[in-house]
Amino acid sequence: MGCEVVAGLDEALSILQNKARRSILERLVREPHYPLQLADQIGISQQAVMKHLKLLESAGFVVKMKAASNKGGPPKNIYSVQQAISIRIDLGPDLFQCSQRILPAGGPLKLSNRLKGDVVKVAEIVSGRKKIGVGEGAHHLSAISEAIEKLDYERDALIALHQQIKQRVSSTVDSDFDSYEQRLVIHNILESPRSNFNFKEFARELQLGAEASERLMDEVRSRVVRQLAERSGQFIAGSQTIELPWWAALGIDPKGSP
Repeated sequence: MGCEVVAGLDEALSILQNKARRSILERLVREPHYPLQLADQIGISQQAVMKHLKLLESAGFVVKMKAASNKGGPPKNIYSVQQAISIRIDLGPDLFQCSQRILPAGGPLKLSNRLKGDVVKVAEIVSGRKKIGVGEGAHHLSAISEAIEKLDYERDALIALHQQIKQRVSSTVDSDFDSYEQRLVIHNILESPRSNFNFKEFARELQLGAEASERLMDEVRSRVVRQLAERSGQFIAGSQTIELPWWAALGIDPKGSP
C-alpha cells in the first residue's frame, strides 16, 4: 500500500467530473475490484480503466493491493477506495461556497463524541463489533440516513438565509461604494466574517501599490463609518489613522444593543 495522498479541492473536482471515474468509485466503495471486472461492468476497455485507476491512485482516492488468483496464477492487482472526503458546493445569486472536508477518523465510540441525538446510541451499539448482520445494519443505516436528512434540511435553510442576508447587504454595497475595488474589499470581508481580512494579499492580487492600497483602505473605512453613522443616527468621529474594528465594518454593535 502506497503513502496516503489527499487530493486538493481543484484536483478532486477535476477527477470527479468524469462519469467513468465516478462509476469506478461507485463500485469500489462496495468491495475491491479487479480492472477487468470494472471494464466489464462499466462497458469500457480495460486499458481505459487502467488509465482512470492510475489517476485515481495518484490522487489518493484508491489504493491497489496484490490478491492471489483463484486459478493459481500470479497475484493480480485489486483496487479499493482509500480517501474519505465530503465536497460541498453551494451556488446562487450572492452565494458561492465550494469546500472539501476530510471525514473524521476513528471508531464508532470516538465518533460518538461528535454526535448528538439518537445516533449516539447507534455508535455505542456497534462499537467494538467487527461484523453486523444485514438486517441490523439496514436498521442502523436508516437511522443515520434520517439524521443526515434532517441536518441537510436545516443546512439548506441556513444557506438560504445566508443568501438572503447577503443579497440585502449587496444592495447596500452597490449603492454606498462607488468603485469596483471598494466593493471587492467589502465582499471579501463578508465572505469570511469570522476570519481576519488579509488586505496585503488582496492588494497583491489586484496589483495595487502601497499608495493606492492605503488610499483604497481609507476610502473603505470612511464609507463604512459614514454608513454606520447614517444607519445608527449617531455621530462617529475619529482620526484618519485610527484602525476601524471589523465589527464596525460589519455594522455590528459589540454590546449587542439594537
